Amino acid sequence: MSDADFEALATAAYKGERVAARRLAARSEVSEAQALHQVLTQVAGVQGLALLLAERSALRERDEQLRLAKLEEKARQLERRAARMRPATDGWRGWFDGSAHPNPGQIGIGALLCGPEGERVEISRRAGYGNSGEAEYLALTALLEAAVRLGATGLTVHGDSQVVINDVNLSAQAVAAGRGAKGLEEHRQRVMDLMAPLGTVSLRWVPRHRNGDADRLSQQAIDRSPAIAPEA
Repeated sequence: MSDADFEALATAAYKGERVAARRLAARSEVSEAQALHQVLTQVAGVQGLALLLAERSALRERDEQLRLAKLEEKARQLERRAARMRPATDGWRGWFDGSAHPNPGQIGIGALLCGPEGERVEISRRAGYGNSGEAEYLALTALLEAAVRLGATGLTVHGDSQVVINDVNLSAQAVAAGRGAKGLEEHRQRVMDLMAPLGTVSLRWVPRHRNGDADRLSQQAIDRSPAIAPEA
């Protein structure tokens, strides 16, 4: 048996089969290559060794393709993450924040939209009754509605809600698999609809202390609005 033939057998063999071949070689005083050939021939049975080797070669090729696909997807995720972290040098910038007092309770939303030519839009208003996740989504929705009206391009949006930021940034496959935030599906769809005509929109999480203007505007909405009770 040539070295190439033995390499083909060794590549196709599973760990347990290699162990069995070594034991057979030691017990029967045959070479490891001959022992491995006997073991795999027995495993192949009536289908024959050639077919067994072909099937295992196809399996290895499939596994390699899956491995490469996972690496490519990971690289794309890293690139998307890096793009979200790169500071914007031009285009429009936005910040949003929503709060519910208590939680659930009265919602106040705040948002700030700034353009490259000095445009500045402040949003501060009450938005009914709900929980904090709904409040954050409503604030983001209001910001995007303003961006659509103004034809904002190259928009980078900042918010301190990891729930909303992560939910919007989910891949289509993740959403289809049901990994989105529960109970906020309609809000997410509304946001995606608003983002579509804006082209590339980057959503980035920032800590609360770097979202001061939006937080201030949301709190102002709560402070100046009358109490709202949930409907019975």
